[in-house]
Amino acid sequence: MSNTVAVDCWLLSSGVSSFTSTSKLYFPANFSRKPRFGSNTIRASATTNGSSEGVIYKALLCGRRALLSMITLPLVMPCERIDNSVGAIAADESFQVREEIRKVLSKSKAAGVLRLVFHDAGTFEIDEKTGGMNGSIVYELDRPENKGLKKSLKILDKAKSQIDLVQSVSWADIIALAGAEAVSLCGGPSIPIQLGRIDSMVQDPEGKLPEESLDAISLKQCFERKGFSTQELVALSGAHTLGSKGFGNPTVFDNEYFKILMEKPWLSSGSMTSMVGLPSDRALVEDDECVGWISKYAEDQSLFFDDFKNAYTKLVDTGATWKKAL
Repeated sequence: MSNTVAVDCWLLSSGVSSFTSTSKLYFPANFSRKPRFGSNTIRASATTNGSSEGVIYKALLCGRRALLSMITLPLVMPCERIDNSVGAIAADESFQVREEIRKVLSKSKAAGVLRLVFHDAGTFEIDEKTGGMNGSIVYELDRPENKGLKKSLKILDKAKSQIDLVQSVSWADIIALAGAEAVSLCGGPSIPIQLGRIDSMVQDPEGKLPEESLDAISLKQCFERKGFSTQELVALSGAHTLGSKGFGNPTVFDNEYFKILMEKPWLSSGSMTSMVGLPSDRALVEDDECVGWISKYAEDQSLFFDDFKNAYTKLVDTGATWKKAL
């Protein structure tokens, strides 16, 4: 039969009639409201009162609707499946990148990697709309403030070279994710990181990082220009708990930084205690607004972890240029 579509006819039933068939329904391209009958069309037996023609006609309509439903059903629900699929792909990519980073990262290297994050992202300025988490640090390693970061970047380059064999990943993404992994590896909070940042091909402007010699007022003003509150300044400063600045175990991410700040050990006569922290660390505890947050974090490590996670996410997202969504 030309210009027809054949559909297997299963058991069809309705409140008025039902029939069974072992044959096929044929839907011509130009369907007529008046059904055709014959041995090649359908064999049916009515089980209720009413004509066989009425039964078959309703069966044809039901069958046609069933066919249309089968055709259109996949078109009704693709958005949710697509969204879930995109989310699953993104999660899988993030997992693969994390796995490669974990292969090259260790607790002893965590402080350097976290410093790399701050020096790449910390150049952002709201008014100038420059800087941010853009991977430009790879061009800025000879700057005095970035001394020692070549080693950390070299460590991450091993992971990036392996990832790039499978999928291209930006330096900005690698650095942001590596910093989060460094925190988690040392016992800090788990920080989810979105991927998709685009690397800058040029250096960021110089002189945008907060200097180590700033007092508390200058620090707050510097961070305000970057879009960060005093609370976020204090929370991010807690990253100094890692490394050799004298705030507890150098490879454990905890709230010891704040506890030691409250003690002000540098005021004692001991030669070693005078080396604790940077001048900017000590300045925080001389400011009443900062002390309010320092004391809270010294008493509540969970609060510090939550606030640090949020501030870190903001740090690595602010100023970033993102790939366009699919």
